Amino acid sequence: MDLFEELKQKITGKQIKIVFPEGEEPRILGAAVRLAAEGLVQPIVLGDPDTIAAVASDNSWSLNKLTIRNPATDAEFPNLVTAFVERRNGKATQEQAETGLRDPNYFGTMLVYVGDADGMVSGVVHSTGDTVRPALQIIKTRPGVSRTSGAYIMQRGRDERYLFADNAINIDPSAQELVEIAVESANTAKLFGIDPKVGLLSFSTKGSAKAPQVDKVVEATKIAHELAPDLPLDGELQFDAAFVPSVARQKAPDSAVAGEVNVFIFPELQSGNIGYKIAQRFGGFEAIGPILQGLAKPVSDLSRGANEEDVYKLAIITAAQTLMK
Repeated sequence: MDLFEELKQKITGKQIKIVFPEGEEPRILGAAVRLAAEGLVQPIVLGDPDTIAAVASDNSWSLNKLTIRNPATDAEFPNLVTAFVERRNGKATQEQAETGLRDPNYFGTMLVYVGDADGMVSGVVHSTGDTVRPALQIIKTRPGVSRTSGAYIMQRGRDERYLFADNAINIDPSAQELVEIAVESANTAKLFGIDPKVGLLSFSTKGSAKAPQVDKVVEATKIAHELAPDLPLDGELQFDAAFVPSVARQKAPDSAVAGEVNVFIFPELQSGNIGYKIAQRFGGFEAIGPILQGLAKPVSDLSRGANEEDVYKLAIITAAQTLMK
């Protein structure tokens, strides 16, 4: 079954509320109308109601299944300001909170924090920082996770599906942070129908090269085995040893996952970003993401070049993430 058909089955009927801070943008509004019409999520779109109505009228869209909230006039604004000040714990005054919550991304993030929404999708107008910063300040990461990370589902046809991480956020993660990324990626993989076998990648396999960069991956593997002993994981592995059974038998014959890895953890952002784009452009894989991992509640960041279909798909992914335990 197609990935998104699988996810649709998971979220249909769950009445998951997703907030879209950029509700006046046609790409966002069109996707929200479609999601509501198909009964996949209950969209909350932010913006001026008259502007949203005009965009809908221009495209012959019905808004009757959408909730529209305007940060400038919302009846719950004072309560959200109070909650924001409390959450920031001395880092924001009342005045700063009132100013900040006029920003739709901060307002939308607060709706997720207080439970009026289950997740948020933004980014076709705003930068990644504008989307992620409020999430880190307000929602924050789950207990035991020090930072968020970005993963891509790499899919080709109906039979090939893998997960790559971190390809989007952390420039040079430490050994401990690599372990967090690996564990979070394994959980994400399960959501997308992948039975995780995790490989910590390097330019070395089992001591074939010596360098500080290799030492970091070796240390991460050791920590991972201590913290998550039941997770099928190994490192340090070169990509061919991780993926090709015949190479794995030569280079890592004692590894429990070499040759069968389907969750690939890159040692730093540069190689991760290059790696997924090579697979996408040379290998013909569809790269679905970035999927933000590690937050207490899901917030997703779109590319400013995203189209309506991209918004639709990322909203489905975000809704599915709300079901993760």
